[in-house]
Amino acid sequence: MSIASEFKTFLMRGNVIDLAVGVVIGGAFGKIVTSLVDNIIMPPIGYLTGGVDFSNLKLILKPADVATKTAEVAISYGIFINTVIQFLIIGAAIFLVVKAINRLMPPPPAPPPPGPSQEELLADILAELKKK
Repeated sequence: MSIASEFKTFLMRGNVIDLAVGVVIGGAFGKIVTSLVDNIIMPPIGYLTGGVDFSNLKLILKPADVATKTAEVAISYGIFINTVIQFLIIGAAIFLVVKAINRLMPPPPAPPPPGPSQEELLADILAELKKK
């Protein structure tokens, strides 16, 4: 089998295609959640906290210097706060989607009834041997 045909077989497997679809949908969903957090959730939170825009919060380690043309060195913890909120929203949304899908799935089949125990099988074999 050639490498090209092996590669084609690999790509056409169900799991790879499902993964590709999941990545594309996840990317689009991430953009929606980013917009939700940045444009809908964070403005009221900023309003309640006195107009604080979390994305602008930072700890400046070294200010920018125009004379030497050096950029500002800062820890942008506000962007991190936004990212954590986005992560929590994505996690909650995925949880709710998986929970809804699990409700739609049929219950797993009941396990087969247990067979005779080893002792019962051995007793049956012994009884058959005694008959002969």
